[in-house]
Amino acid sequence: GGPSFVETASKRAQLFFSIYFGMTGLHAIHIIIGIAMMGTIIGLRFFDHPSVTLDYMPTEMVGLYWHFVDIVWIFLFPLMYLIS
Repeated sequence: GGPSFVETASKRAQLFFSIYFGMTGLHAIHIIIGIAMMGTIIGLRFFDHPSVTLDYMPTEMVGLYWHFVDIVWIFLFPLMYLIS
């Protein structure tokens, strides 16, 4: 079963695209989590919640998470998209 292009693709192409879409999807999930965390921090700052107005650690942790996801993408992009 499945679309005809999947049935005619080689095992190598099927493996590549499985990893390609899997890694892209996993990265997208982490981006969504990061955006949700940033939205939470912004919302807490907007309402002057003491956990973010008195302590900058939550903001720094969200920043570290976001930059970690960014660095992973910097390595993932050439590995998956530029190497054929």
